[in-house]
Amino acid sequence: MQIKQLAHLVNINAKTIRYYEQIHLIPAPKRESNGYRTYTQADTERLIFIRRCRDLQIPIDDIKTLLVAQSYGDKSCVEVDDIIENQLIKVRAAQKELKKLEVSLASLLTNCTANTINDCQIIKELNS
Repeated sequence: MQIKQLAHLVNINAKTIRYYEQIHLIPAPKRESNGYRTYTQADTERLIFIRRCRDLQIPIDDIKTLLVAQSYGDKSCVEVDDIIENQLIKVRAAQKELKKLEVSLASLLTNCTANTINDCQIIKELNS
């Protein structure tokens, strides 16, 4: 299949697929005589895996590690577990930061009872 078909099938932009080729997340595809890239079912499966990893905000270097790990079926999956655990730690830290942000924004909003910008407590607090 060609890149447009693949992009539609795996729900990834064609530019992103080309980028993944450049950084060697996916192998360079075969090219037809007219220069068009030709992709296989294996490429489709690999891109779905990568997309799911990106949906989980797993960094590219970790995705590379996970892709390599897949080829060693009998090897321990400790490295895979570590990658996911580290990502979970990052997500939990981000959640804590978002909670602080929510509290700050809610506080700003409840502090302002003015009807004009000149008297707006939010603007005053943001300027101090």
